[in-house]
Amino acid sequence: MSPLYGAPGPMTTLLVIAKEPVPGRVKTRLTPPFTPEEAARLAEAALADTLATVAELPARRRVLVLQGRPGPWLPDGYEVLPQCAGGLDERIAAAFGACDGPALLVGMDTPQLTADLLAPVLAPDAWTGRTAWFGPAADGGFWALGLAAPDPALVRGVPMSTERTGALQRRLLLDAGLVVRDLPVLRDVDTAEDAAEIAARTSGRFAVEHARLRQAVVR
Repeated sequence: MSPLYGAPGPMTTLLVIAKEPVPGRVKTRLTPPFTPEEAARLAEAALADTLATVAELPARRRVLVLQGRPGPWLPDGYEVLPQCAGGLDERIAAAFGACDGPALLVGMDTPQLTADLLAPVLAPDAWTGRTAWFGPAADGGFWALGLAAPDPALVRGVPMSTERTGALQRRLLLDAGLVVRDLPVLRDVDTAEDAAEIAARTSGRFAVEHARLRQAVVR
């Protein structure tokens, strides 16, 4: 058995994959009703909430895998790795390829992320055996992916941003002989409807920014 299997939760590397929140390049499906600048502010708020949550968790490393440049929204305690070229599957694969032990990757689209949601992945028995953790998204994708022994081949080639992405990714893990342990289904911030529902269920920076922008629209 590989020494990577069965490592304790606090030895986990936590990866956040994200884009720099630049107007016109992030959350374009929020426009309209939001302007590109407002959509970028919501994206920044979602990313800031995610990074703040991950910063509070016990981890071997905390890594922001970033397309673009870091800004004042990045808290202390993170390594920053640039995303590689290629599709999202290649970029996720490369992020796992930079890890040498159990690793969990999350995105910037779920500001409702909490420490409690990720607690099972950080438990002492989280990585027993050939384990993978999988967090399905309501739109058919996934919001979290954890691998006891990170292998880029376990992601590379999965078609991203489709209604079948999550199912195909999970099937690839199972076909590789991994025991897949599921996290709760979460909704991504993709549309204005998504943003409103998620903001109503949270109290962080994303919820505050969403309320401020919606109030400005009403005025």
